[in-house]
Amino acid sequence: MKTGYTCTFAELSDVEDWIRLVDVVKDNFPGLVMQDYRQMLVKNINRQSAICVKHKETIVGILIYSLKQKTLSCMAVHPGHRQMGIATAMIEKMITMFPENSEIWVTTFREDDPKGHAPRALYKKMGFVEDELVMEFGYPNQKFIFRK
Repeated sequence: MKTGYTCTFAELSDVEDWIRLVDVVKDNFPGLVMQDYRQMLVKNINRQSAICVKHKETIVGILIYSLKQKTLSCMAVHPGHRQMGIATAMIEKMITMFPENSEIWVTTFREDDPKGHAPRALYKKMGFVEDELVMEFGYPNQKFIFRK
């Protein structure tokens, strides 16, 4: 990750700034209901399963995961801060939180979806492998799995 960025667990004081970033990227999250998302975010902050990257105290990257479900639930980087290693840093931090022999999964856009080019390349670079095709919130996605 480039200098000037910090990757850390989110705190309750980060909620409003986090939600502002979600508002910027919300079109990439089919089925997103902001009121439900806010409640889920607070739960994950309290569980220390919400990671953020800040640039000059502003959140520019977000990631939520579940140790119990073994999933990367949600990840986004502000469009003005992409290609800086932010997503890689968040995924690396998340992976360290899982025990050895874990299978961590994530879903993202399918190969033929233009929205899927960047996330699919990132997940493959990080060692995730393609798995089954799925539908989420009526939108065609594909599951990727990382074996730690």
